[in-house]
Amino acid sequence: MTFAPEVPLDATATAALATAAAAAVREDDRSLMAGVQRGDEGAFGRLLERWELPVKAVIMRLVLNTSEAEDLAQETFVRVWQQRSKYRVGAEFRPWLFAIAVNLARNRLRWWRRRPEVALSTWIETESAAVGRSEVGAGELEAAERAAALRAALAALPTDLREALVLFEYEELSHAEIAGVVGASAKAVETRIYRAREKLREALAGWI
Repeated sequence: MTFAPEVPLDATATAALATAAAAAVREDDRSLMAGVQRGDEGAFGRLLERWELPVKAVIMRLVLNTSEAEDLAQETFVRVWQQRSKYRVGAEFRPWLFAIAVNLARNRLRWWRRRPEVALSTWIETESAAVGRSEVGAGELEAAERAAALRAALAALPTDLREALVLFEYEELSHAEIAGVVGASAKAVETRIYRAREKLREALAGWI
């Protein structure tokens, strides 16, 4: 028996498949959330399994502290269960989920800034603490220093700019979706992303 040689997919076909897969995930999320609203713990568990790491990543980029991100990610899903009746049937789940996560991260940052006895800069983790300079080579050390510079630049951004940038650059949400997450207009989100990029460009001039 002979087989036809595999034909590689072109960019358009690959993009179409990715779009179809994303649409399937969104539809499954809506179905699972409908189950959660009925008290289905199994559906909740599947959503948790799918979205725990993405939620943790978003929060980490906002608060820049691993242990805080762990705690806030757990709290996010507690809120999902507690507030399941507030979810609008048929709505996109990811923006609704991220809105909860972003609000928790925002509130935690505000809480830390109100603590005069502890500087926020001492709470934000440094890249050297996360990587361990003594255990890396020159190339890895340079990469770690670049990452540390980026983390410092992100940490220096005002919260509203950092939220918009993280959701746009890392999570690839549209301006309209981000607007729903952060409670602003799409135009305001566009402006925030532009300002955030400009500030990062200035802060990272030595690395570009």
